[in-house]
Amino acid sequence: MNVKNLFSEFNSKKILVIGDSMIDSYLFGEINRTSPEAPVPVVETKKHESRLGGAANVALNLKSLGATPILCSAIGDDKEGKLFIELMKKEDLTTEGMIISKIKRTTLKTRVIANDKHQLRIDEEDSSPIDNEIELIDLIKKLIYNIDVVVLQDYNKGVLTSNVINEVIKIANNNNIPSIVDPKKDNFFNYKNCTIFKPNLAEIKIGMNINDELRNLKDLNKVTTKLRLQLNSDAVLLTLSSRGICLDSHNNFHQFPSYKRKLVDVSGAGDTVISVAALCLSTNINYSDLTILSNLAGGLVCEAVGVIPINKEKFLNEAIKTLKNE
Repeated sequence: MNVKNLFSEFNSKKILVIGDSMIDSYLFGEINRTSPEAPVPVVETKKHESRLGGAANVALNLKSLGATPILCSAIGDDKEGKLFIELMKKEDLTTEGMIISKIKRTTLKTRVIANDKHQLRIDEEDSSPIDNEIELIDLIKKLIYNIDVVVLQDYNKGVLTSNVINEVIKIANNNNIPSIVDPKKDNFFNYKNCTIFKPNLAEIKIGMNINDELRNLKDLNKVTTKLRLQLNSDAVLLTLSSRGICLDSHNNFHQFPSYKRKLVDVSGAGDTVISVAALCLSTNINYSDLTILSNLAGGLVCEAVGVIPINKEKFLNEAIKTLKNE
């Protein structure tokens, strides 16, 4: 595989990202004392930032890798929703796939970062299903043509209903467009006939009702194969955090260990993994190389604080070195 050619190929790809979007808000500060009111630290705020999160962070990762993402999502008719659109325009992302829900609020996740450590997260959200499901499906039907890959990014916030999921995968398959899924528990078994299903360890244990830690390769193989057959998907890509990533495709199973990194913050790593996997899925590279590159990318973004898109040049240099040694 010629890595430089592969990364250049990313520039011509058009990816439809469908799922739950949110604002990732950050309060950066310092802790120098304990509150006299309760035994809790006092954070002296130095800076406040708002960034695109959830499915929107997948779109940002794809854009950073040179592709053209179209985010298809729903936000609330509120001040956070207006801020979300402003952030999209600032990042030069098209808003043609966005719809406004009259009953749902825009998800806001506020992370408190102090002394270079993630101290606290505050979530403000409404996880009920969207009220304009038909409008979303009709919009997806208009946007899905001339798309190379469809990404379904599920955070259980109500955008990906069972009807939306079924329609999207059916349309994608009818048009020979591969699909890749980052699931959550509510819709875990609704993604039948997708191309690649990418849960993490916690999600597969909840979804498959497993209490075992799944540390044995034989057990991992058994579970991922069972899931792949149940979903009728081409492959299951199972992320294992510090233990790396597993690929189960037809009669091929392999665990790839994680690459040594100075982990600072794991927030957003899954978004990066699915972004790289989606772009690789749009090319002719095999699933093993797809997994290696996705695994590498997920580790790279954990070296920085907060949810950030991957740096393409740094990733390319790391990929060249890594694949040369594989």
